[in-house]
Amino acid sequence: LLSKTRTKPGADMVVGAYRRRTDGRDRQFKTPAGYMTAGLANASAYVEGRIRSIAVGSALVSRHTVGDTRFPTGLAYDEDTLFWARVMSKASLAVVRQPIMIYFVSSDRSDDRFAIKPARRFLEWRLALRELADCGIAKSSLKAREGLVALKIARVHYARGDLETAAKFLAVAEAAPKVSTDIWRCMRYRLKIAARRRFPAHRVQLQSA
Repeated sequence: LLSKTRTKPGADMVVGAYRRRTDGRDRQFKTPAGYMTAGLANASAYVEGRIRSIAVGSALVSRHTVGDTRFPTGLAYDEDTLFWARVMSKASLAVVRQPIMIYFVSSDRSDDRFAIKPARRFLEWRLALRELADCGIAKSSLKAREGLVALKIARVHYARGDLETAAKFLAVAEAAPKVSTDIWRCMRYRLKIAARRRFPAHRVQLQSA
């Protein structure tokens, strides 16, 4: 990452590829892609989920670009997105396409964040998300992020059998601006919830999105 700053001295931020290891199993390499020249355009795309997530540790940022920006405290999830979006909005960015780290993930631990006090935690996170408007990120981008996170919460609660909570968060996801793939995911989960409600004696297994 540091060597990239020598070949591109104007870069305020360098993002590298990484391998994701979930529950001890190696996944594919995650290569940074879709980044543009303008910092605000990158920040908006990142919030909307159109740019692959940055694993903490796979990016190097200059001290002056970080400035007073810090990770939001007291949030249950997605605080890294809020941090990266704020930093990215004012950064000239470069990428390193070779993997520079392994990112360890526990699926149970990741899902548990969304299962505890889901409504309260979502509202707390949404308030922090909306503060990104002062970086110039459009309201539509922030609404799109609400939908992405709400869909994650809906999927976790569906998998754990809490159909009521899943349906409530799915409604939030359906109301948000979405790309075509997320529209399809919402439709699938709406059908899956309906099937589970109609046939409660049988665990309906449909392929996950």
